Formats: sequence, C-alpha cells, structure tokens
Amino acid sequence: MKMGSTACGTAKMGEPQGSKRILVTGGSGLVGRAIQKVVADGAGLPGEDWVFVSSKDADLTDAAQTQALFQKVRPTHVIHLAAMVGGLFRNIKYNLDFWRENVHINDNVLHAAFEVGAHKVVSCLSTCVFPDKTTYPIDETMIHNGPPHSSNFGYAYAKRMIDVQNRAYFQQHGCTFTAVIPTNVFGPHDNFNIEDGHVLPGLIHKVHLAKSECRGLPDGVPGAQRGGGGSCWHGTPDTRPALPGGSGSALTVWGTGKPRRQFIYSLDLAQLFIWVLREYNEVEPIILSVGEEDEVSIKEAAEAVVEAMGFQGGITVSSVPVAGLVGTVASLTVLPGAGGGLAGHGAGRSFSCGLDYGAQFDTTKSDGQFKKTASNSKLRAYLPDFRFTPFKQAVKETCTWFADNYEQARK
Repeated sequence: MKMGSTACGTAKMGEPQGSKRILVTGGSGLVGRAIQKVVADGAGLPGEDWVFVSSKDADLTDAAQTQALFQKVRPTHVIHLAAMVGGLFRNIKYNLDFWRENVHINDNVLHAAFEVGAHKVVSCLSTCVFPDKTTYPIDETMIHNGPPHSSNFGYAYAKRMIDVQNRAYFQQHGCTFTAVIPTNVFGPHDNFNIEDGHVLPGLIHKVHLAKSECRGLPDGVPGAQRGGGGSCWHGTPDTRPALPGGSGSALTVWGTGKPRRQFIYSLDLAQLFIWVLREYNEVEPIILSVGEEDEVSIKEAAEAVVEAMGFQGGITVSSVPVAGLVGTVASLTVLPGAGGGLAGHGAGRSFSCGLDYGAQFDTTKSDGQFKKTASNSKLRAYLPDFRFTPFKQAVKETCTWFADNYEQARK
C-alpha cells in the first residue's frame, strides 16, 4: 500500500447518507455481550446496523483473515474489544504471549479499519496501562509517564501502543481513532474461571461452588457437619467430595484483600461505549469509571459477593498457620455462627479452632498493583448526570445471572 493512499471515512458506494455499519470485535466477550444487550433493549438507533463478531469469525492475529473480515462487513464504525485477556496470575506467567498476541490483534484491526475507510474506531484499553509509580488519581494525560506494573507489563504495553497508533493515524491520515480506559469491568458473560479470570468473577464462582458442595452432601457422610445457610465443613480429607476443577469446599481469596479497585458494571460501560462512538470526537483517550469515592478493597468486594449469594459460612483461606501445622493447609473453612470458628484439614490431620474475626486471605499469593485510582472528571465534564448502577446491586445481578446460567457460563 502506498503511503496515504486511503482516506479515513471514505464514503462507500450505495451507502445511505447518515447510515452506520458498526463492527464490534470481541462481540462474544463480557463487554461485547453487554453492548448487544443494551442495543437490543432500545439503545440502537434507526440507520445503525450492528455486527458483532468473535474469534469464530476470524483470527484477528492473522492479517489476511482480519482484512477479509473487514472487506466483508465494510464497517463505517468499529468498536474494538477483541484481546487476549486474563487475570493477574495468568498475566504474570505469560507476559510475552500477552504482548505478542495483542500487538498483532490491535495492529491488524486498526490497519484493516483504515483500509476500508472506517469513519471512527473506538478501542478498549485498561487502567493497567498507567505507570506503576505515579500520583493519584491517575488521569488520561499520564499514560506514558513511566513503566507499568511488572506483573502484567506485556499486556499493558500492548494496550499502550493502541494510543500511540491512534495518534499516528490521526497525524498522518486524519483518522478519528480513539480509545476508552475502563476500570475493572464485571457483569454477566464474564470469564468466571477461578485460575485465569479476574478477581470478582473468580470469587463469584468460588462462592457458588462452596454453596453447591454443601447442598450436595448426603446427611450420612461421616465427619461432615452442616451449618446454617448451606455452609459446612469436613473433618477428614477422605470425606471431602470432589468438585469441578478440583476446587474443593473452601472459598479462597488470593492475596491480602487490601488492594483497592474501581469496579464498573458491564451494562453501564456498554452505555458509555455507545456514547463515545456517537458523541466523543477526541483522539485522546477517556477514562470510563465510577468516582474515586466508589473505590472498594478486594476484601469488601469478596464480602459483597458473599452477601449477594447468601453464603452464610463466611470467607475462607488456603494457607495460614493454624494449631502448629506447618506448610500449606489444604482446606480451611470459616464455620457459620457469630464465633467465626475455623475447621479444615492439612498435612493428613483434621483440626478445628476458634477465631475472633470473620475473614482470612491467602497472603502467599501476589496482590498485584495496590491501587489504580482513576479520575473520571473528564467523563463527568461531558456527562455530569450519568448514573452508575450501585456496586452491590450490580454484584447481585451478576451473581444471579451466573447461578441461572452456570452450565453455559465461561468457567
């Protein structure tokens, strides 16, 4: 292709004036499904043709497949959500993979959008793009002020490059390619995998399994005791029934529970994405987030999940020094009741003890970045009256969706 041979927003033969064909990559993921729902529920406008695609339609790491998809759809607008994503521990392990996969995806999508003359592209970044060492709250001007946190630098740098490419496409070709920076997103259709998913869906899955195990125990199982609200504990390893994925009975919260996050409900984010597509015309990215005052700790998030799912047994741990046991405890469960008693098994022995607090965390696991407090002042300047779904309500709706769709949910 010759330099500058294609213009962004080139009119297409036979296209009605004012019509939009909106291609959404990553359309089967958390945010893509939320946008589908919001559009179906009435947010779509006359003259808008929404096309949602997933990895089944094209491998976006492959330039030829990406070009073929864009030539077929011929979008006027693009919402780019497709990415290789994962939770903290998967990022730590596969930084190179996250870098390579996402750089290929992003370059292919932006170039294909340019080639077909798309009027506008809105890509999705993450707050992990911001420097690890910074002042708070972070804002849109601070993306490139220093290296990101080491735990997920591969993913973070790949996402940063979208901002670099957006500015370059605008400088060289006048393209309106921009990006949004949501904080921690959760909601229906999330990835609820305990090992690879993000913290909130992982917690929801763990609580669901803890409740399901106790409901499934027959009354005659020796060494098992039942508590109120479907909670239970097991006296010996031999009486502990298996659960899918070897998850066991314990609700394990990795890390100290102290890190703080701003969580945004996927359905709220979907509404904001649509607003950005239609109304936001800056190349500079915009943070989409609840306010700083709505930031919660991981401990508070875990407690919200426990409350939403009606789990009466409390929060449990997988590694803590108890009653002289050395090494990792295989299963440890907070017993129901005001005393916050503890029982479990480890090193081939059963035990129980009393504690005067209701929550414990596996501090052998990494916390990741302690905080990423983001300012939504730019968003509020545009949309001062936008109302976010209250956190506990959004958690409750997500928990209900997961329980109702457990067999089909990603996990």
